Amino acid sequence: MGFIEIFNSHYAVGIYNPEKKCVEVTWHGNQTFEEYKALFQALLEFQRNSGLEVIGYISDIRDQGVVNPNNRKWFEQVALPQAVSQGLKWAAVVFDGNTFKRYYLNLILQVANVYGLPLKFFNSKDEAYKWGESLTVQK
Repeated sequence: MGFIEIFNSHYAVGIYNPEKKCVEVTWHGNQTFEEYKALFQALLEFQRNSGLEVIGYISDIRDQGVVNPNNRKWFEQVALPQAVSQGLKWAAVVFDGNTFKRYYLNLILQVANVYGLPLKFFNSKDEAYKWGESLTVQK
């Protein structure tokens, strides 16, 4: 089974990697609150209804614009806890080390810790996948 496209728009593409049991999102530019929410609602619906196991999430934000604080709060209060309750075991973010993005990511990291979700930042998707695989092998 190859990759399954879950979401595709001008601001983000979301795919499922069945071999890794992971959803991967690549962001492009800025999004409105409704657009941001629509992507995560599609991912959560896929996780809930596809019949496929989704244990990992990789977000490539290297080309993402500024994330509105309201978007982040909704992600922390709604999307993240729902994904964990539906079986998400780890998450990784691929980014370029930008200081503003690091601030945003550290806020999300604090919330991920509350839900016991391992979350780590990387410079490449390969590094992120290797780390995610190491977590699933340990268990």
